[in-house]
Amino acid sequence: MRRRRFVFGLLSISALAPGLPASRAQQPSRLRRVAVLMLYAEKDPEGQARARAFRQGLESQGWVLGKTIAIDFLWGEFDADWAKLITSQLQQLAPDVIAANSSTALLAIEKVAGATPIVFIAVSEPVAQGFVASLAHPGGNLTGFSNLEPTLGAKWVDLLHETAPAVKRFAFIYNPANPGSKTALRSAQAAARNFSLEFLDKPVVSLADIETAIAELGREPNGALVLPPEPLTNAHRKRIVELAMARKLPIVCGLRSMVEEGGLLAYGTNIPDLFRQSAEYVDRILKGEKPADMPVQQPTKFEMIVNLRSARALDIIVPPTILARADEVME
Repeated sequence: MRRRRFVFGLLSISALAPGLPASRAQQPSRLRRVAVLMLYAEKDPEGQARARAFRQGLESQGWVLGKTIAIDFLWGEFDADWAKLITSQLQQLAPDVIAANSSTALLAIEKVAGATPIVFIAVSEPVAQGFVASLAHPGGNLTGFSNLEPTLGAKWVDLLHETAPAVKRFAFIYNPANPGSKTALRSAQAAARNFSLEFLDKPVVSLADIETAIAELGREPNGALVLPPEPLTNAHRKRIVELAMARKLPIVCGLRSMVEEGGLLAYGTNIPDLFRQSAEYVDRILKGEKPADMPVQQPTKFEMIVNLRSARALDIIVPPTILARADEVME
């Protein structure tokens, strides 16, 4: 895993954010530092989109990268040594604020962060996991942005049934260590009963597990995959799509990046937008606010993306009702 420090040209505040109030444009006397934990390989386009949104969010608040603020993106896909490496890097950096993408990243550094303020991004069930005391009053040194609400699992199943009514069975593939995925699983399971669909509970912890689950599902016709937003499956999305398309298995999921690779339909929060919003929270903390007093934000806007090219390859005619509701249709 490599760490890359993004340092940009020295631009004036007025060039980056014209019209900011004078008080907003005042700059601190020292370079502030933010560490951002990214559960992505550095060259992953989805990871880069999230990093770009975070940088833009800070720039919009008047920060000048390389002059008034430094951002250290800590890249890497989760493995046995990842937590140890991240811990070491954070100790060396001593950032003013840490931004952590996903529950997995947050769990890896929560204890070693000490009193350092943490803004989490796309973490599901933050209260149930014990990260914060409540959404309205987090307490402690953590706050941030959640990416799941409990009924999303049912929504994916509903969209699957409406888009591909020939499907009779589907595998719900998820990392059992992710509490949000387990919440979505229960919701999806209840919806499957409503539509008389066979529900296959498929917890996975490795690519080999994922490959086995897809191979088992593909032995019979009229199957499909439902995938919650999860770093493990998203890291292997190209392979998942490759295997699913070879077996004529439509994919309904929570991340647009899976649909960009060839999945059929995604419905969920716009994660890069959460990164942009999290930069605003980082800005407020750097200017003196306390995470304990900053409410955890829940998702209020969801987007639906449909891949018509994949639909044609799967011999699926996407209903006009789905196309009319889609935020984006990929041809």
